[in-house]
Amino acid sequence: MPPESRARPFALLRTERQRRMVVAVNRAAAALGIAPGHTLSDARALEPALEVAEATPGADSALLGRIADWARRYSPWTTADEPDGVVIDITGCAHLFGGEPALAADLTGRLRAAGFTARAAIADTPAAAWGLVRFGSPEERREERLDGLPLAALRLPAEMVEGLHALGLRRIGDLHAMPRAGLAARFGGKLLQRYDQAFGRLDEPISPRRPVPGHRERLTFAEPIATPESIAGALRHLLGRLCKGLEAAGQGARRLRLDAHRTDQRVEEEPQGLVLGTSRPTRDLAALARLFAPLLERIEPGPGLETLVLSATETGPLSAIQTEIDGEGTDGQGIDGGLAELVDRLALRLGERAVLRLVPRESWLPERCVAPHPPLEGLPPPKPWPAAHQRPLRLLTPPEPVEAIAPLPDDPPLHFVWRGVRHRVSRAEGPERIECEWWRPEGSLGLAVRDYYRVEDGDGRRFWLFRAGLYRPGENPRWFLHGFLG
Repeated sequence: MPPESRARPFALLRTERQRRMVVAVNRAAAALGIAPGHTLSDARALEPALEVAEATPGADSALLGRIADWARRYSPWTTADEPDGVVIDITGCAHLFGGEPALAADLTGRLRAAGFTARAAIADTPAAAWGLVRFGSPEERREERLDGLPLAALRLPAEMVEGLHALGLRRIGDLHAMPRAGLAARFGGKLLQRYDQAFGRLDEPISPRRPVPGHRERLTFAEPIATPESIAGALRHLLGRLCKGLEAAGQGARRLRLDAHRTDQRVEEEPQGLVLGTSRPTRDLAALARLFAPLLERIEPGPGLETLVLSATETGPLSAIQTEIDGEGTDGQGIDGGLAELVDRLALRLGERAVLRLVPRESWLPERCVAPHPPLEGLPPPKPWPAAHQRPLRLLTPPEPVEAIAPLPDDPPLHFVWRGVRHRVSRAEGPERIECEWWRPEGSLGLAVRDYYRVEDGDGRRFWLFRAGLYRPGENPRWFLHGFLG
């Protein structure tokens, strides 16, 4: 809603049982007595000029999820609390913002500046925070203040609250003196579950929207930074702290993510993120800084960056002995270390899937006798390359059909036409018969039996062709070009 229209009474509607019902109102409408649960006709009786729009629960839920992701600037443990809240576990994080009150003030201030109506409550349990933020006064933050809140602050169904009211119980504090067995017998286990969750007697874990990395470092600046030198220096500082944590855990980083929060970042916007993958676990600060260097150019600081967060989103075991042996020194840059950094640089430039190692695979079919594999780790037991026959370095995928003239049944072709060009064969060797493994179905071309020939044309170009299938009198065989010989 535009800022100039917020002062006008406004309501969101949805259709329930063929009636138009109010599901949300702004402050101007609430001041006139319009509330969720009213029908549109009742609301218009109170304010004929009421502006309305259709409620969009799906869009609201998506926006709430984006706000929960934005709140990761305060803690990685965030999740949406439908339909109108976000839960943040700030354990161990508040001191980074000057304490709990300063964190809450910063959070609500940013949300209000973005146009949202926001309240925040800090408590020792998610249930207590839920009740305090919706039913408490701004200064009420701790569980000791729960006693004066209405029973609805325990997240109880409306019919259960009405039943408790019938017994004269209206506040949470009224439940303290009641026998638990009697409450459970009359209202079931839900009442005691919510009651115990609010006071921390029953654990209620938070499931974050995104996986929480085991190793994460954060750096908030007193003054925003914007120059490449300051950003690189801050990243190096974060890398140093992260590598110390990885060393203490006997781990190395396989994938790192750097999130950069700008001062003008909108609430529903994702921070700028850089992702770096490594070919094997590492905690070599200098090598990681060099790998990050070209990526930092993608960050657009705008008016300045206020926070950088570096996370090791994927790790692997790496002992101190491995670091010394592999790296031949404390900098981790020996022969193996240099090769690993080279692979990582190529992967950054070409893409991770473009840097692979081909390893032998037990199959006689040319297109199946090698398999791509990560270049530096997890190699299968070595297998010898088939050395009995020469194989081309370049294969066509799939083999391309050619028109060939050849004496039958086993002679090589006299000439063949490939891509509209005729090649006259001057020399040839073969055939070499290759058959599909008996446990596999025929290939995509239906070529279970192939007779391969190595041929050379009059210009000295060498080709690898095959005739598909067994010779049958009266049938024209099919010929294919499969590769090129060196």
